[in-house]
Amino acid sequence: MDSPLPHTADSPKSDPQAAFLLDRYARAAARRANWEPLWRECYEHALPQHAAFDSGATAGTRRGDRLYDATAADAVDQLAASLLAQLTPPWSRWMGLMPGPALDADLADGLAPLLLEASEAFHAQIDRSNFAVEAHQAFLDVVTGGTGCLLVEESTPGAPSALRFTAVPLSDLVLEEGEEGRLDQLYRRQRLTLSELAARVPVDRIPDAVKRDGAADPAHRFPIIEAVMAEGAGWRWRIVLEEGDPVLLADGRFAEMPFIAFRWLKAPGETYGRSPVMKALPDIKTANKVVELVLKNASIAVTGIWQADDDGVLNPGSIRLVPGTIIPKAVGSAGLTPLASPGRFDVSQLVLDDLRARIRHALLADRLAPVAGPRMTATEVLERGAEVARLLGATFGRLQSELLVPLVRRCLSILRRRGLVPDIAADGRQVQIRILSPLARAQAQRDAEATLRWLETVSSLGPDALSVVDLPACARFLADAAGVPPVLIRSLPVVEATDG
Repeated sequence: MDSPLPHTADSPKSDPQAAFLLDRYARAAARRANWEPLWRECYEHALPQHAAFDSGATAGTRRGDRLYDATAADAVDQLAASLLAQLTPPWSRWMGLMPGPALDADLADGLAPLLLEASEAFHAQIDRSNFAVEAHQAFLDVVTGGTGCLLVEESTPGAPSALRFTAVPLSDLVLEEGEEGRLDQLYRRQRLTLSELAARVPVDRIPDAVKRDGAADPAHRFPIIEAVMAEGAGWRWRIVLEEGDPVLLADGRFAEMPFIAFRWLKAPGETYGRSPVMKALPDIKTANKVVELVLKNASIAVTGIWQADDDGVLNPGSIRLVPGTIIPKAVGSAGLTPLASPGRFDVSQLVLDDLRARIRHALLADRLAPVAGPRMTATEVLERGAEVARLLGATFGRLQSELLVPLVRRCLSILRRRGLVPDIAADGRQVQIRILSPLARAQAQRDAEATLRWLETVSSLGPDALSVVDLPACARFLADAAGVPPVLIRSLPVVEATDG
């Protein structure tokens, strides 16, 4: 984590404050406990390789033994990849900076080149970092558990990028909402070795008992609680040692929230998000059970059920049903005969196809997946983009406010401290953040399409009707909808007023 601003107090915080922080964490963790059984089922059926909410070898064995259908796991992976491509496509310009409404026209025109330079520096640092890898993992969490988290840190000097990202598992997080409904109170529980702890907190704040235990056993891990809360214009960051007597190990401040927690959707009164896997979980569990029964029926169909007379010659325990086997029987006895199956299970395929179709529909795999058919026309492309925008409209609004905008602000704060971008704050008044992802552009294309149809209609009415159209303003509107950089648009000439 990049070095936080030091706290004003020189001496370590008192233990009662650390105990108060742990008590607040415990109360928040108790409220989260109601979600854990649901999360465990979602991860077991949709993301079985994930280590979240493990309860040891028993849980790992249960996931491997009970999972028979991979439809949900495949759809989750496709949806997470689609979110990465639709929101933050790698090596693409998905964010832009533009002058805010508080600036006049002259200042806005002069600021446009600096903002373009800052956005290009931002994307250059993002492309050289591990953002694409960690963001995909965070999207897997939000699709499966409904809540994801991305930690944005300043990397060490000399690294290829000034930014370092870490996808924080949902199992390590305890969240609380603030007054505005934002996830501005976050706790992360970790177990660190002494060397890892010394890299995170000042060495002189580590208790002597911890140093002795860590020196005696370098592999021993000490439980800590890392808490980040909104306080004033910034964020308060603290680390508390949970083992033994609570001790405050670190205390500092950040200008922007380093942990970017975001949700798929949420119901009123709830803190954690709801995922599409939760909606499809009944169908996922039913499909898994149907495949299990089909496999059991298939094993019976392959090996069969047999009966034999107990004549003292045939030993059923020594029979192996393999090709070339000779099974002895007494003269005149029936020997080993197959037992007819009491019924057929042909209807299972119809049920399974319907369940799999509903699972893929709930996880948007049938609507966000790449087109496998022939090349689409321009109209079909627009309609497909409009359908995606309609499906993800509400989710995109939440992801934009909880993920993309805080992510850009946090990254710009780090890059400003490194001197890689101009000292410009994206406060929404002087500088605005514009999301230019494919999903955002699909929504803007609807307005652009309506404008183009209007221009075609006006043009067909003749020169008199076309004279009422402000063509330069229309061109600027279409450029804005297409995400064209402002530096590529020519400024309007200044018309000086003259006395009549």
